[in-house]
Amino acid sequence: MPVPSQAGEAFDRWVSDHVAVLYRVAYRLLGRRHDAEDVVQDTFRSAWTSRHLYDETRSERAWLLAILRRRVADHWRRRESREVPAGSDFSQPAAPAPDPFADELSAAMQAALGRLPAELRETLLLVVVGELTHQEAADLQGVPLGTVLSRVSRARSRLRQFLLADSASQPGRQGSELQAGEEADHDRR
Repeated sequence: MPVPSQAGEAFDRWVSDHVAVLYRVAYRLLGRRHDAEDVVQDTFRSAWTSRHLYDETRSERAWLLAILRRRVADHWRRRESREVPAGSDFSQPAAPAPDPFADELSAAMQAALGRLPAELRETLLLVVVGELTHQEAADLQGVPLGTVLSRVSRARSRLRQFLLADSASQPGRQGSELQAGEEADHDRR
């Protein structure tokens, strides 16, 4: 991060350059708009307080996504500790907020993502939604490049199976959204 007088400007640029991608990844990992907003805010708060630790030889997005991963894990830990016991008399919210990416990915895609094992879902989202290279995703997750390539391939294969099974049970649906995502990602390999 630059000298203190330039730190605010550089940080503002980070926010404007990366907030949309961070939000998309958070939303796809958490599935709820409010939770994603909270996690992104916590991510930027952590990035600001630890900006002196940023290594300029590393990708800004990769660094911010590493922080986001930790904040998502923190969110799940806090959520598990706040679980309401069965039979409690707490009322549930009336309806979930609408999907802010309804035009980008369908509810079927979100449901299929939710069926993937965590390591496959996270790796796929880092590469496809987070727009990291496969090597950056490997570095971020602390795994070999081959593991990332394998996880992305297995995640796509399973998503395809889930979506095709869903479309077969619902006539008139197409699997084109998965194919479009694959074509967009093909150039980053």
